[in-house]
Amino acid sequence: MLSVLNIVLDILALQIRRKMNPRKNTAGIAGLLYLIVILCGTLYLQYIPSRFKIKGDPSIVIHDLLTSQLLFKIGIISELICWIFFLLLAVTLYKLLKPVHETCAKLMVVFAIVQVPVAFINLLSKFAVLSLLSGSVYVKTLTIDQLYNQILFYIHLYHQGNFINQIFWGLWLFPFGYLVFKSGFLPKILGVFLMIGCISYLIDFSGTFLFPEYDKTLISNYITFPASIGEIGISLWLIIAGIKDRQIQ
Repeated sequence: MLSVLNIVLDILALQIRRKMNPRKNTAGIAGLLYLIVILCGTLYLQYIPSRFKIKGDPSIVIHDLLTSQLLFKIGIISELICWIFFLLLAVTLYKLLKPVHETCAKLMVVFAIVQVPVAFINLLSKFAVLSLLSGSVYVKTLTIDQLYNQILFYIHLYHQGNFINQIFWGLWLFPFGYLVFKSGFLPKILGVFLMIGCISYLIDFSGTFLFPEYDKTLISNYITFPASIGEIGISLWLIIAGIKDRQIQ
């Protein structure tokens, strides 16, 4: 009972401290938003696609997609949540980092926000796949092979949309990383990782676009690791900074 009471008192004290320090509260909110973006992004970009096999016998592929439509829809919902929270994240980070360098903070927001309409338009390809799986009258006129090829086309189109957006996945990290590096209240090393992450994404885009065999190289598997380290690291640090009694200059 005493331990429970201590936890309650700690939570109350935490809320009082956070209200007394608005910037610390902003840092905590930014970290939480970032964590949600990372988790939703991992879900729709990595976990859910790994559950679908889109190569092989067309009838088996279509059957698997039909029986897993709920998972496919969860992927769409998680992507929508990811980008909505990413918008909120950009605004929150701007509020937190604007005092460091206002012009750089604005550039960060521009590079971040431009990704959202591209991602939303790109989602139309996933809705097209759902339409093909719905069994509508116009779809019933297609053979299994035709239906399979249509589904592959829209899935490929969706990946191409993400490929274009990858440019901005990288670009927004450079001003963000610079602001982190210059802030004085965030770890400089994370700012370095974020700026390297920008270059990594651009190298990955250029390599994939220019060299057909690039995806088979070892570097393609690890090139974006600095971005992952920087983004996960800054998310966790912001959450901790929003909780612990540490001064934000």
